[in-house]
Amino acid sequence: MQEPAPHRPIARGLAGPGLLAHVLVAKYCDHLPLYRQSEIYERRGIELDRSTLADWVGGASRSLELLVEALRKYALSGTKLHGDDTPVPVLAPGNGKTKTGRLWTYVRDDRPAGSTNAPAVWFAFSPDRKSEHPLGHLQTFRGTLQADGYAGFNRLYENGNIREAACWAHVRRSFMICLKHTLPPVAKEALERIAPLYGIEKEIRGKPPEQRQQIRIARSLPLLDSMKAWFEASLTKLSRKSEVTLAIHYALGRWTQLLKYCDDGQVEIDNNAAERALRAGALEELSLCRIRYWRTARGGNLQSDRLGKTQRSRP
Repeated sequence: MQEPAPHRPIARGLAGPGLLAHVLVAKYCDHLPLYRQSEIYERRGIELDRSTLADWVGGASRSLELLVEALRKYALSGTKLHGDDTPVPVLAPGNGKTKTGRLWTYVRDDRPAGSTNAPAVWFAFSPDRKSEHPLGHLQTFRGTLQADGYAGFNRLYENGNIREAACWAHVRRSFMICLKHTLPPVAKEALERIAPLYGIEKEIRGKPPEQRQQIRIARSLPLLDSMKAWFEASLTKLSRKSEVTLAIHYALGRWTQLLKYCDDGQVEIDNNAAERALRAGALEELSLCRIRYWRTARGGNLQSDRLGKTQRSRP
């Protein structure tokens, strides 16, 4: 008889949970790539090759997949979801270049509507921006998706299982861009008309959905009706190719979706929750971690961290 070997996070690996946690936190939170960590350990008399550290990162990501799956199920079990994506450079080992992947984020956060459920965010990586990716991510979700105007989301709304809510922050941002260029009076007035909508949202943040809906119908909806009429009247006075005209057309083209937040007190006025989640993460390093795990799960290797010296400035 032989005493069973102690359980470790990585099968047949000597690294314990504390050391693995230290390596992962240093890499993804403190922005220390593995080659720098290897040099730090070497100065302390500890020989840890980058390939070994890379294997640990891959093994740790596989160990955490159960938690990631639990987080995914929880995030998608709500009735309202914020969705967004951002481009991320992904290392292409062997040719010294990078490719452009996408990092998708799906946020469940009902605290502004008075919910005590914990907020959560689930990240998913894909090598491109094809619509098949959000279709696969949200195949079990039922409810309202608040997102930008990316055409790849349109197929999600075809069967009625997912309802679309647009983002007023994107509308406001398009007029702010106009202000930076030419300071047209129409863009300035558009921002002045949007501002009271956000003032109302500030007042009702944290209140129950029913109360939020009633206040929005009584106070926000008249402002929105007036804004739409003003948009349509302004178009008759503007050049068809001006930036302000394009900004107005963007708003009017999504007007029904922009009004969704008035019909449902659980929905937010914008999609900033998803954008904040993307900014909060170390986007480039999250993508590298995800692609390394993706390759390992398919029989690839984890040597993509072995960058040439010309690429070492990238985390």
